[in-house]
Amino acid sequence: MAEAAERRRKSPEQILKEIERSKRGYFKLYIGAAPGVGKTYTMLREANDMLAEGVDIVVGVVETHGRKATAEQIGALPVLPLKPIEYKGRTFYELDVEGVIKRRPQFVIVDELAHTNVPGSKNKKRYEDVLEILDAGISVLSTMNIQHLESLHDIVEDLTGVKVRERVPDWILDVANEVQLVDLPPEKLLERLKAGKIYRPEKIPQALEHFFRPTNLIALRELALRELADDVDERLEEYREDDGAEEVAGASPKILVLVSDGGNAERLIRRGWRIAQRMKAELFILHVPTKPADRLSEAERKKLREIEALAKILGGKFFIRAAGGRPVIDVIVEFIKENAITQVVLGQTGMSRWQEILHGSLANRIMERTRFVDVLIVGNGQEKNR
Repeated sequence: MAEAAERRRKSPEQILKEIERSKRGYFKLYIGAAPGVGKTYTMLREANDMLAEGVDIVVGVVETHGRKATAEQIGALPVLPLKPIEYKGRTFYELDVEGVIKRRPQFVIVDELAHTNVPGSKNKKRYEDVLEILDAGISVLSTMNIQHLESLHDIVEDLTGVKVRERVPDWILDVANEVQLVDLPPEKLLERLKAGKIYRPEKIPQALEHFFRPTNLIALRELALRELADDVDERLEEYREDDGAEEVAGASPKILVLVSDGGNAERLIRRGWRIAQRMKAELFILHVPTKPADRLSEAERKKLREIEALAKILGGKFFIRAAGGRPVIDVIVEFIKENAITQVVLGQTGMSRWQEILHGSLANRIMERTRFVDVLIVGNGQEKNR
């Protein structure tokens, strides 16, 4: 009777979510602030403990990066063969997803979640391999660094000068049942680097001059700690909802990102997504074209497809609203009112201060024609908030 009463307090959506999750494998993700903090080592050590307790756990793929201590940590764990794939006259080896599912262990180790598979693989990204394995009812242990999260791409590039090419969507953290931060103070990480425990000797000077500068490591560590703190907050909120706690009263925040086909659209979308995540808000992305669709160049069409794809990856709702001869500001204000937007994110324009005085900035015109709407201007790494 007590169990039935508990179930009655949950919404149908929550019950369906629990049922769906019960069919999938358990997913534990080890996250670090930078290479060499010990994610794979920690994962393998815990995997060997599980093996000693009788758990059927195997290695699907482990990237040791030539680190002897990591390779030794594989220990007695059974290692499944990798799948050979021919590409441009060379043979590459990737995770054998079909082999893992056929073997059906209780747990499988799949290192480096952000890895891009070689062309010809079943899935483009390794995280897609993991999702397929989880759907088959097999549990997964995996690793990744914080800089591979899609929404942190611009922030990491600004901090470190490094453009991270292998990225995963942030919702992967929601898929994970458990997220563990593997932390190491920057000074200890630098000691490991200088001792040759992370990269080969010839790569150490370059690493020290670029990614592994102390200021970079401190900033990345702060990002990792903050991201995991946010994740804990979200999980606690979810548990409270599952326990039947009442929602906080008040208007639901909604974030609108205004994008053009310019080069800063992705930056704006990622910034808007992070704001939406922290505010637990819906994310809208709006593009108001300045010319008809049939007059767009192929490069402009490609850019719009890329913008829409990123919006989809981050779970935002992407809209294109043609002005049809009307002023663009009319279209924007109409959209804001139709969707009860509470905050607008837009990029810094190329207008001079005199042009803004004579014609009015877009931000000012939005604020003049709406009520209770905040405007955030993003440009060149700086923000101005109303």
